[in-house]
Amino acid sequence: MYTNEYYISRCLQIAINGLGTTGPNPMVGAVVVFENKIIGEGYTSAYSGPHAEVNAINAVKDKALLEKSTLYVTLEPCSHHGKTPPCSDLILKHKIPKVVIGCVDDNPQVSGRGIARLEASGCEVIVGVLEKACKAHHKRFFTFHNNRRPYIILKWAETKDGFIAPRTKNEQKPVWITNTYSRQLVHKWRAEEQAILVGTNTVIEDNPSLTVRDWSGENPIRVVLDKYLKLNQSYSILNDEAKTIIISKKDIEYEKNLAQQICGILFLENINSIIIEGGAKTLQAFIDENLWDEARIFTGEVEFSEGIIAPILKGKLISEEHIFNDTLKIYNRD
Repeated sequence: MYTNEYYISRCLQIAINGLGTTGPNPMVGAVVVFENKIIGEGYTSAYSGPHAEVNAINAVKDKALLEKSTLYVTLEPCSHHGKTPPCSDLILKHKIPKVVIGCVDDNPQVSGRGIARLEASGCEVIVGVLEKACKAHHKRFFTFHNNRRPYIILKWAETKDGFIAPRTKNEQKPVWITNTYSRQLVHKWRAEEQAILVGTNTVIEDNPSLTVRDWSGENPIRVVLDKYLKLNQSYSILNDEAKTIIISKKDIEYEKNLAQQICGILFLENINSIIIEGGAKTLQAFIDENLWDEARIFTGEVEFSEGIIAPILKGKLISEEHIFNDTLKIYNRD
């Protein structure tokens, strides 16, 4: 006989299918179990689409079995009307007698109300199964609601001798520090997060498009710090491949608490995760203000001898791997 932990683990496995499409909603996973057998499973659809519980219930062929089944879900079912009706209402409609939940929803619109609604109607509710793993899985959603800012991923590549860019780029723009496999991985990351941010100098120097050209998925929202509105339509960042948000001195004060002000704008834009790609000053601003959650740092084989020094970061090393001749280290903020 399988345990509650087994089924919540399965919920986490399928929930990851929503990565990069559900934001700002959480990527939830759910399964329906009858007599120790999964008869329906689902994950959160792209934003504004059905939630995981709805998809799992709809996947059950014989709806009569729902009255004798258990619903497992990574996050507390919602109890409010948003883009879709409350999932708790659907659970009660089908008279599902038992619901097992990974963790409580920190969203003030839910935060225990879904559980209370189910229990008040006679449903047996178990909360906190694989809670730590579920909270880690929903880190973007929880960071957004608890800290009123996106989950922030810093990303850069540096040379063996510690530079993020050469002193001059001459004819080669951009200058690559990492290999093609590392660059493809970066495009995969872009497809997994809601937004990506760079500064004006990065756009002027490299003319990036910040899309997922080397991967399959949605392009992230592009956020550009353009203090004096220097950029024009000739830059790829302003094409129609993805939405672009420009932040100028009309929007924030660039002289102090830059990262905090940016986070305020991103929160109002309903962005719950973002990759900060640079340049060095922009990255260091987020580090200095302690406004980051994860840092992904590549080190390539090349050396510049001189140039722009890589940001200085202190954090907890989570993993280290080699991507051919590149090294990738991932840190969490302590």
